[in-house]
Amino acid sequence: MDAIADPTTLSGTPSKEEAEEAVRTLIRWAGDDPTREGLIETPDRVVRSYAEFFSGYDMDPENVLAKTFEESGGYDEMVLVRDIELESHCEHHMVPIIGRAHVAYIPANRVVGISKLARVVEIFAKRLQIQEKLTVDIASTIDKVLKPQGVAVVIEARHQCMTTRGVHKPGADTVTSQMLGVFRDDPSTRREFLTMIRKG
Repeated sequence: MDAIADPTTLSGTPSKEEAEEAVRTLIRWAGDDPTREGLIETPDRVVRSYAEFFSGYDMDPENVLAKTFEESGGYDEMVLVRDIELESHCEHHMVPIIGRAHVAYIPANRVVGISKLARVVEIFAKRLQIQEKLTVDIASTIDKVLKPQGVAVVIEARHQCMTTRGVHKPGADTVTSQMLGVFRDDPSTRREFLTMIRKG
């Protein structure tokens, strides 16, 4: 997995005030007046929104998965968390990517709390992304930390860079997948996963 720079350690990281001034510049560029009543507080709101949108840079997904359990009762079948809602932002246009992720793994010796899988999705989603890398990052991190028999991740999402600008194609979904271990090597295991995420 590629190392991702921590913005808090980057030299010359802008202050909150500098970020707000950048928003005022964009408002002026768009043709409006940042000093009018309806826009006076917009720079502060935008900066606070960005702090939430991109909060994943401040979190380590490997730490989230670090606490595992050996007392699994000998369970060695698929663990699937389906329909994990995600909100991310396209790194090319900084507009939303809205969708859902399906994440599965087959334990080797240890299991992890199922909420942690959703948390890993959220951490990576709260960064500037392309969907392909988001899919790989989630799968690779689970594989690295849990060392399971296999990991499978499918993401289905709509990109506002495609629906609200450019080609203007609302309703078009982008689907990406990453299969590791037995999900890649065993067609029947992969087929079971794909069948399970389409039920319901």
